[in-house]
Amino acid sequence: MTKEEIQALLERQRRYYRSGATLPVSFRVGQLKKLYATVQKYETEINDALKSDLGKSRYEGFMCESGLVLTEISYMIKHTKKFAKRARVRTPLSQFPSRSYRQPVPYGNTLIMSPWNYPFLLTVEPLVDAIAAGNTAIVKPSAYSPATGKVVEKIISECFAPEYVTTVMGGRAENSALLEQKFDFVFFTGSQAVGKEVLRHTAEHLIPAVLELGGKSPCIVDASANIRLAAKRIVFGKYLNCGQTCVAPDHIYCERSVKEQFVAAVISEIKAQYGENPLENGNYGRIINEKHFDRLCGLIDGSKVVHGGERDRASCRIAPTVMDNVTESDAVMGEEIFGPIMPVLSFDDFDSLVDSLKERDKPLALYLFTSDKRHISRVTGELSYGGGCINDVIIHLATSEMGFGGVGESGMGSYHGKDGFDAFSHCKSIVDKKTWLDLPMRYQPYKGRFYEKLLRFFLK
Repeated sequence: MTKEEIQALLERQRRYYRSGATLPVSFRVGQLKKLYATVQKYETEINDALKSDLGKSRYEGFMCESGLVLTEISYMIKHTKKFAKRARVRTPLSQFPSRSYRQPVPYGNTLIMSPWNYPFLLTVEPLVDAIAAGNTAIVKPSAYSPATGKVVEKIISECFAPEYVTTVMGGRAENSALLEQKFDFVFFTGSQAVGKEVLRHTAEHLIPAVLELGGKSPCIVDASANIRLAAKRIVFGKYLNCGQTCVAPDHIYCERSVKEQFVAAVISEIKAQYGENPLENGNYGRIINEKHFDRLCGLIDGSKVVHGGERDRASCRIAPTVMDNVTESDAVMGEEIFGPIMPVLSFDDFDSLVDSLKERDKPLALYLFTSDKRHISRVTGELSYGGGCINDVIIHLATSEMGFGGVGESGMGSYHGKDGFDAFSHCKSIVDKKTWLDLPMRYQPYKGRFYEKLLRFFLK
């Protein structure tokens, strides 16, 4: 799509939004119900597309993508009416007589740019929040996941008129043309590097934006942890979607006294969950393309691999890999891994580890496996990160009752459920002042000590 076509499309959406068609809550809920039914209708095609793009099994496709989308739609159908209501707030005595309230309103015309690693979930879920909040939307799926992008386009075109919600397909040229437009709000999920470019463009027009980025999310395992269960849960989260999950545990800090036991348990769990030869496991995914396959291969130090390391270029698959005795200077610690490679580092002093993590970039997620309440208190209270789990991984994002988002280098803003509705809304503060009484002390000329005392009484 050309820049001129994108401009014309956005102008159509502007006119549609200005008509007020998206504002009634009944309209929003009706559109969400239509989307729910259409996602159900195309569930098989969604799963087939995810298999084509990323090698995801039908079970994983539903568990981690379409099923979570249906959950978010259901939640918004139930709660949009409540979220959209004005909320009465206390009015200061100095503003008597009046009533004050906060009124959420849509931003208006929004842009949603999605990534390739969860191409259905991370495209449609923010769209659900945008619709619930009363916006129009242009959706830009990733060019790296073309099969899923086509299904998304099919679902959106069947559900919505293009002046309300539509897709723009394509690559960098279309991304650039979209970012040159003056939207009312931009929602981006992707890498830190591209996130910086998005923010530069939105800053030019003073467009508010939510950025869902990534980073090196650490996972800490101390000596008090249930090692067998920790290994089981970490293996699940690390190698889900072949490691291409923004909140996957990037690397493991394991207390030295239990590290040997932990590594053995991880290897045992890999075999239990993926079999003796994971590259022959039909439920194990693949790397998105050769570019990322080659990048990941370059991060594997064969001298430190204690399990896995097998790879198949033809299918872009890398077996679940464990690297032991890793140090901060190794290549695998120099960037977000975003693949099925688990570096294991050792620590001796928990407090020193926490202090060192304070000095690093703020990750999207952090995980702690422990039974020590003091350790939990230090990590949750002192470290800054987007979100995380105690004694589990990843599952904190699979709920509509809590917001999900990053902080600092891992992003800004959050969504899911109420947080998603709020992300796509501006909350206006309104005072409805009555006319039957007008207190005189605020007007010039300012008069005498009586009015000053009265003013101090009102404002104390």
